[in-house]
Amino acid sequence: MDIDCYLELSENPVQFENASSVNNVFFDEANKQVFAVRSGGATGVVVKGPEDKSPIAFRMDDKGEVKCIKFSLGNKILAVQRTLKSVDFINFIPDFPLLEYSHECKTKNANVLGFCWTNWNEIVFVTDQGIEFYQVLPDKRHLKLLKSQSINVNWFIYCPETAVLLLSTTVQGNVLQPFAFKNGTMSKMPKFEIELPVVSKPTKLSLSERDIAVATIYGQLYVMYLKHHSRSTSNSGAEVVLYHLPREGSCKKTNMLKLNTTGKFAINVVDNLVVVHHQSSQTSFIFDIRLKEPDCAVNVHQPVLPARSIHPYKIPLTGPTSSSNQASVPCELYSSSWSVFQPDIIISASEVSSHADGFKENIGYLWYIQLKLQPTVNLIQDKGKLIDFLLHRRDCKMVILSVCSQMLEGGEKGNLPVVATVFDKLNQVYKEYLEAEQAYTVAMESGPSRFSNSYKRPVRTQAVIDQSDMYTHVLSAFTEKKDVPYKFIIAVLMEYIRSLNQFQITVQHYLYELVIKTLVQHSLFYTLHQFLQYHVLSDSKPLACLLLSLESTYPPAHQLSLDMLKRLSTANDEIVEVLLSKQQVLGALRFVRSVGGHDSISARKFLDAARQTNDPMLFYTIFRFFEQRNLRLRGSPSFNPGEHCEEHVAYFKEVFGEQTLMKPVTV
Repeated sequence: MDIDCYLELSENPVQFENASSVNNVFFDEANKQVFAVRSGGATGVVVKGPEDKSPIAFRMDDKGEVKCIKFSLGNKILAVQRTLKSVDFINFIPDFPLLEYSHECKTKNANVLGFCWTNWNEIVFVTDQGIEFYQVLPDKRHLKLLKSQSINVNWFIYCPETAVLLLSTTVQGNVLQPFAFKNGTMSKMPKFEIELPVVSKPTKLSLSERDIAVATIYGQLYVMYLKHHSRSTSNSGAEVVLYHLPREGSCKKTNMLKLNTTGKFAINVVDNLVVVHHQSSQTSFIFDIRLKEPDCAVNVHQPVLPARSIHPYKIPLTGPTSSSNQASVPCELYSSSWSVFQPDIIISASEVSSHADGFKENIGYLWYIQLKLQPTVNLIQDKGKLIDFLLHRRDCKMVILSVCSQMLEGGEKGNLPVVATVFDKLNQVYKEYLEAEQAYTVAMESGPSRFSNSYKRPVRTQAVIDQSDMYTHVLSAFTEKKDVPYKFIIAVLMEYIRSLNQFQITVQHYLYELVIKTLVQHSLFYTLHQFLQYHVLSDSKPLACLLLSLESTYPPAHQLSLDMLKRLSTANDEIVEVLLSKQQVLGALRFVRSVGGHDSISARKFLDAARQTNDPMLFYTIFRFFEQRNLRLRGSPSFNPGEHCEEHVAYFKEVFGEQTLMKPVTV
């Protein structure tokens, strides 16, 4: 039933005491921490986050109801808002006293809507009349105003990944004013307007905080507006409108995600995908804004996958008597108690957790929502589109390789165009990585310069699928398949090599070896001969050695190997060794002479090889050749002691007697 569920809740959620009359729960999106505050902190505060190895627990004086509570980055300073006028602080730095100090907003008659930490000691107060940017001085227990801006504020959203604060202004609330923070500076970005559905009398706030989400998608900051279905228009349903918010320049509407239904929605961003949860149907839609090439000012997108529910999740039994075979409690998915936070967090303020002894308690959970790639494989029929989708995902390598294997299983020749498309998409990413790696290497080798400092070593993502990956996980197993026509196997191998060549990627010899072995296995020697003759298979020493090993199966392979080694021109020693191993001693000597190396070769090596042939006349010819060389180089036919040829001199005398060098021998 749940085989196609491609979204799931993380296995080890953060558990916390549920919200109740005595316990308030807060979530800090910057540090991803849940605060459980009992009795205003008097009976304890427990802070938990997914990255925290152990919870932080402490007590505060109960000075009234806590409206907001957050740690600065690194848990250095705690900020607590209890009133509309001020924020209280407690230092959590070692050797600093745990004394509270307070700061009031400087604007008279203003109410503090909330605050955001932008650094470990920098904080922004957001009031209904503007923002105030402070540096916190923990040693002095004092705040220093860095900058302020007066502006009417309805509500605000902060994106911790980019340190961008978004303020809702004007009566309708749809004019958004962004501010960026970096290293103690605050800069005002161009404001922009969210286009609202046309209504007759817009006299009140029309854009609420819950209809806006801010997140980074493919490295770019987007403001996402959940535009609900309007009865006055003939729209088929709600949509999510994306506004691209660059660091420099103005914000522009760039994408529209069609939901094709109405109801309550919530938005997450998971692995650069926009995930829209639909409460009434208990399903989620997934959109990938990279899958469509921009062809107009605002690109319209349909869900890339069919709507599916999040994978069923069971809350395990707890307590000392619980055992693994007892039933877990199913979690109510898409519950009204769920709150969604950016980019990929879902919090349930209250879930019923049953103990093994029958006792039930309410516990809050924080999950990351995660993408499972394997179920998506059968949901996108177009293989090219599927590969495009997978290449942009974080853990894609093994899934892409499994798609390639699956794609080749049918063995149908009609699949070749699809195979070619997939290989080209993979090799384009592979080539881009190789070029980036090469550019980085060149920049580093050129020494320190103003340019080399700007180069960062390219990150090898899982989308980089190289020849070794393809050989190991796909092609080597594919060539062993008995139920696939050999012509299709060879066509696929050559298609992959064609694709590598197209992107000017040097083909590794083991791919050529796979082609040769497959051709020999099916006795396609004529094809092999043509591939070598027309250099479809590039020359290499490993390939030449493989051809030599095929001589018993295909005798012409020996000469093909020698021809290849000669073309390489750097393989002279290998050619000599090959010929000597075949007892072609005269052939080896002739080859050495042809490349001009006969004055420096080892006499003993050739005399050893000649003796092993058991052909006395061959030995005689080789021995005389080296005597002539000695005479020409040193004026005497004798061998030097360092050449270690005494054994062969004795053998020559034994077989042919004491003979003087009368006339040259021809080799």
